[in-house]
Amino acid sequence: MAAMARSWATKPHIGLWAIGFWLVLAALPLIGFVTESPSFEYYLFMGQSMLIYAIAVLGLNLLIGFNGQISLGHSAFFAVGAYAAAILMVHASVPYWLAIPLAGIVCFGAGFLFGFPALKLEGHYLALATFTLAIAVPQLLKHKSIAGWTGGVGGVLLDKPDPPAFLPLSVDQFLYYVCLIVAMALFWIVYNLLRGRSGRAMMAIRDHAMAAGTMGIDTALYKTMTFGVSAAITGMAGALSAITVAYVAPDSFTLQLSISFLVGLVVGGIASLPGCLIGGAFIVLVQNSSQSISDWMKDAFSLRYDVPAWAIYGTLLLLLMFFLPNGLAGGITAIRGLFSRATQKT
Repeated sequence: MAAMARSWATKPHIGLWAIGFWLVLAALPLIGFVTESPSFEYYLFMGQSMLIYAIAVLGLNLLIGFNGQISLGHSAFFAVGAYAAAILMVHASVPYWLAIPLAGIVCFGAGFLFGFPALKLEGHYLALATFTLAIAVPQLLKHKSIAGWTGGVGGVLLDKPDPPAFLPLSVDQFLYYVCLIVAMALFWIVYNLLRGRSGRAMMAIRDHAMAAGTMGIDTALYKTMTFGVSAAITGMAGALSAITVAYVAPDSFTLQLSISFLVGLVVGGIASLPGCLIGGAFIVLVQNSSQSISDWMKDAFSLRYDVPAWAIYGTLLLLLMFFLPNGLAGGITAIRGLFSRATQKT
């Protein structure tokens, strides 16, 4: 908090923008009190999904963007977090608010242990190792030896937590605020982590591991710790997903989910905290709107055949990467810089 206060003291507009942004997100569920639109609950669920994916992208960004380690297997930690929360809530009657951090602790241990053998791997070798992790974990969750806990192929059903009696909120509104509070807390923690000694050490390893080692930085410790913290953040996102959807199944955590996290990171902006929120929104909005765009194109241009939704998704992604190679957050920063220079000249 002190680090954030110093940053806001030197650049108060950053703090004001951040506060305003989170206040807008907090006010969105209150629209339900003034509208009776039947689609409101659907949009509220989309908002929950955006926050959950933003948290998952935040965990991946900490590893790739700020420490330079490549991962294609964060869907595995997302799955472990989701199942940890589900098992704790169903089999141990642990309340949801305790299951979320406990799932993060379980994933921290899993990520830290995986980080040890990964120390000898770099670049595409590490990517390949995490790739196998993403493929193996969903299959392991189906194994008959643990099917009594994981439900096997059928998965686990959960009950959504009810809001406290003193809060005039629906279940979906309440869960939105749970996701928002967890997201705010994790973004604040990562923000302060990156501004401290640990964050500077992580980024020094990213820029040049050998030079960081000669300066006395324990590169092995920081790499494994970063992997653990990254897995913990993504695991907490998985726990939130399990609670909001009220269901977990192995086939929900495929390699495609890991690719979606990576796409969200690149589109939002690598090594950018606001980019994580943009990336989370991109994952949900584009994947949900691709089919609608496909249907519109077929009707508008009188096409005989449907335009594949994934073709639209891929085309949009290519255009974004061509015109905004630093992601949407980088593009916004560049436009703001151009505007600032133009106003100074005038």
